[in-house]
Amino acid sequence: MASHIEGTSENTASAPEDLVQRVSPVYASIVQYAAPPATPTPIGDIVAALRTLHALQGFADHEYQWLASHCTERVATDRAIVFRENEPAHHLCIILTGEIYVHRRNSGSVNLFIGRTGQITGKLPFSRMTAWGAEGFSSGSLWVLDIHEDQFPAMLLAIPSMAQMRVSILLDRVRDFTRADLQAEKLVALGKLAANLSHELNNPASPAQRSAHSLSPKIDRIQELCSLGRLFHSDEELASYLEWTALSLEAIQKKAPAKGSLSESDLEEELMNWLEAHQVPAAWTVAPALARANLPLNLLNDLASRISPGALPAALTSFAISLDARSMVDAISDSSGRIFSIVSAIKDYYYMDQAPIQDVDLIQSVESTLAVLHPRLQEMIVLRDYDPSLPTITAYGAELNQIWTALIENAVDATKGQGTLKVSVGLKGEMAFIEIWDDGVGIDPALSSRIFEPFFTTKPLGQGLGLGLDAVRRIVIKHFGSVSMQSTPNATCFQVLLPLDRLQIY
Repeated sequence: MASHIEGTSENTASAPEDLVQRVSPVYASIVQYAAPPATPTPIGDIVAALRTLHALQGFADHEYQWLASHCTERVATDRAIVFRENEPAHHLCIILTGEIYVHRRNSGSVNLFIGRTGQITGKLPFSRMTAWGAEGFSSGSLWVLDIHEDQFPAMLLAIPSMAQMRVSILLDRVRDFTRADLQAEKLVALGKLAANLSHELNNPASPAQRSAHSLSPKIDRIQELCSLGRLFHSDEELASYLEWTALSLEAIQKKAPAKGSLSESDLEEELMNWLEAHQVPAAWTVAPALARANLPLNLLNDLASRISPGALPAALTSFAISLDARSMVDAISDSSGRIFSIVSAIKDYYYMDQAPIQDVDLIQSVESTLAVLHPRLQEMIVLRDYDPSLPTITAYGAELNQIWTALIENAVDATKGQGTLKVSVGLKGEMAFIEIWDDGVGIDPALSSRIFEPFFTTKPLGQGLGLGLDAVRRIVIKHFGSVSMQSTPNATCFQVLLPLDRLQIY
């Protein structure tokens, strides 16, 4: 109960800077927790502050008096701890002045909500709340009143309207927490997507950049060999060389590349010996290019029979450089194509430039998700079982992709990224089914009935908000479908059923 002492009679509903200065010396030295002021505030001043709160407008005088007489108070400076996540909760809190920023430890910088002056938070009458579900920090100067749960029965007798107010507060709390948690879940998903994109785009971009840098000196070297034609004794000899280069390029394209580094190394050694025997200078720079192209040795013998020994070294050097240049151009082309395919997969994943509702090819939808998640699947065996006759369905395409993402990521987590993932898409009567299988540790049967509950997670603290499968359930219900799970050790399956005929439901 607040004590009656002599003090200022000013309306303490204004920013309580004087109260903050009166925090007991022990707490002031720590400056970490909101704490009782060293000098308690007179009840009359507390009543005056309570009268200014919009949430308590219309209370009778004796009701304000009851609250002021049965509360304890705390004050704080900026960034002080008001309550800690997972610690026992025993009090209803009335914020007289200041703000409390509330967030979960594993949701980064995303605030669940901001408790401002006049709001009521904490444990409420008849609430099942036993511990604080998040961290609360003061923003600036804070003055808060606490009413212990032991006082709740007496409070409801003295102030009956507090029962109705409790319902309104609970509804607001559910809305605020759900909105903030969904925002946090989206940011987590966005962070994963950004990491995947960074990895995927770096893979093709790096060889493209290296090839572009290496191509420039090759072009310079080719220009130096433009006088190659003058080395030939006749136009017939030059024509024979050009015919040989065309035959060689055709043979290289048709012939399968040497398998394994040892085969390529053996071929390079054979080519090196041949080049040195025919007095080709810097054979160690020419042989690797010919070996990478898997040029048959008999073609070198053919060339030696076509042109003079004096023209042979320059001709082979020029041909090797052109092979390297072609290889670099191919690398740039392949890498650029890979980047375009990644961008295309992202556009398909989010259904960019399309209406929210469209005809969705479920197989393509799943494939777009697998493409986006490719970095996390590199060490996994991915099996596909698709029914090509499956018709399209009318749906929110981007939201369906959120389902596949959540289920596939759960499979990756269950197998630690090194197991087997099987994706099946097909028909069951008038329903399309999508099944995501993994051979991970499985889900404890005792927990199977709770996995679709919001905020329930089997992952370690800080690694999940418990909203992934809840989002899956909500999106499936939105599409008038169903989702179920079966799990045994080394075999877990999530099945999504979606109706084919959906013309009348939007």
